[in-house]
Amino acid sequence: MAAPKKGRRSPGSQGRPGRALAVIVIAMVALIGGMFISGHTTPRLGIDLAGGTSFTLEAKNQPGKPNAINTANMNTAVSIIERRVNGLGVSEAEVQTQGPKHIIVNIPKGTNAKQARQQVGTTAQLYFRPVMTTTSGGKTKAPSSTPSPSSSASQGKPDKGDQGGSGKPSPTATTQGRAVPEALKADKTPTPTPSKTPKGGETGKPSDTSGQEKLAKDFAALDCTTRAGRAAAAEKAANTKPSDPVLACSQKGDSKFVLGPSEVEGTDVDDASSVFESQNASGWIVQLDFNNKGAKKFAKVTGELTKQQSPQNRFAIVLDGEVVSDPEVTQGAITGGRATISGGFTQQSSADLANVLSFGALPLSFDIADETTVSAALGGEQLQAGLIAGAIGLALVVIYLVVYYRGLSLVAMASLAASAILTYTIMVLLGPAIGFALNLPAVCGAIVAIGITADSFIVYFERIRDEIREGRSLRPAVERGWPRARRTILVSDFVSFLAAAVLFIVTVGKVQGFAFTLGLTTLLDVVVVFLFTKPLMTILARRPFFGNGHPWSGLDPKRLGAKPPLRRRRPAAPGPADTPKEA
Repeated sequence: MAAPKKGRRSPGSQGRPGRALAVIVIAMVALIGGMFISGHTTPRLGIDLAGGTSFTLEAKNQPGKPNAINTANMNTAVSIIERRVNGLGVSEAEVQTQGPKHIIVNIPKGTNAKQARQQVGTTAQLYFRPVMTTTSGGKTKAPSSTPSPSSSASQGKPDKGDQGGSGKPSPTATTQGRAVPEALKADKTPTPTPSKTPKGGETGKPSDTSGQEKLAKDFAALDCTTRAGRAAAAEKAANTKPSDPVLACSQKGDSKFVLGPSEVEGTDVDDASSVFESQNASGWIVQLDFNNKGAKKFAKVTGELTKQQSPQNRFAIVLDGEVVSDPEVTQGAITGGRATISGGFTQQSSADLANVLSFGALPLSFDIADETTVSAALGGEQLQAGLIAGAIGLALVVIYLVVYYRGLSLVAMASLAASAILTYTIMVLLGPAIGFALNLPAVCGAIVAIGITADSFIVYFERIRDEIREGRSLRPAVERGWPRARRTILVSDFVSFLAAAVLFIVTVGKVQGFAFTLGLTTLLDVVVVFLFTKPLMTILARRPFFGNGHPWSGLDPKRLGAKPPLRRRRPAAPGPADTPKEA
């Protein structure tokens, strides 16, 4: 007996709708569970809803530097300002460029506005300080005497906190144009053995015993592994005179330092760039060019550091009180006003360090062009108004569905509920994950999404009703109407998502919240229609209430004006009159 031929599933096949429903139910349960496990059950609100302060900064050129305002420096400024305001304990701060020379800083409520104004309005502080001692970032045992720049130190684990916290590159610097070995070797974090009193003349540290002991105790108590500890150390270091020693943390917090007086300042750097060097197989490097004054000072300090033992032969690059990198000098003074830092860089890490050095050197300052304070009460009123508008829109959609579609409105409302659950939980989880904040335009995007989602259901329902009008029963109508409805829904949602994506890319600020929410809800509409609405209709088509076309089901053939089923007519048998006569 021949095996039956295998072919494609017929258009009227019902498939396995239970599996699709199980997938989306499991996804909703997982998202709700993740929301409660994370401890975040409400969306993170933006400044316009939660209240706070908004600053508009305008970049200014200074005499002699007409081209300081460029994309690279503006992006670096955003990074520096964001690190500053977050150092105030404001993890929800929003810092972004607006146009070629403006930066918008949004700081939610609970922040000292005066302190934030001072932080965002000042130019970056970049210093080159000699390293007196360094160790791991956590608290250490208080020494019996002060750290000594001349004491020997055992080698510990490599410092992975350099290069802006990348933890990968090991910087090495050489003089430009001279065939010499590496002058600045890979960073290593020695464990300090503070047993001798430093020479005040060499290091610039105070020679009084009480001051040395206090510095040693502060160094031992400093905990750079916590955000609060790094913020406090950075603030204190940024407010310390360049001529005084200071305590500092690496940007990742895995190392802490005692640094001597500043020998070279950021304004002494003329330029810095990220370059791929293939001649000596060095890979990505950072080239520094000093001005005449800086070249002399850099040559002097590298000449002095090369005579010291580790870690006193290292200098730290300190940006806003945090150590960005601390290369080690092992051979000769670097003269000529040009140096190269190399060793283990990636393209991104070398570009980051070059931008830090360039920005610290460029005279790019900011004026606060505008400052707006939004009260929490005003934000609450706006949120309440937005929710009321959304509730009214949802109520009107439900009323229309009930009046026009009757029983089918239950399917639409269940689908809307599934979409609402997915949207809400994802927005809540995106707050701590990527910093998404629900602002008023985002609320408007969610309201607009109600109409987009309902439109998808209506397209599918109308396709089913068209099939019933053609004389088909409900189960075949559900399956035959789906391919046409699916195509229309996908095209419509694609256009909506494309518009949201373009709007998100070309706009800045709060309008991006509208675009992001619109795009998110459009994607979820596709998920809900495919995994919830269609399978649910397949299951309901098997129930007598819908399958038999109950008048309140919304699928009554009589109300829809259905045609009678098309049937083939058998040809009539020939009668006597039709029998041909014989000739």
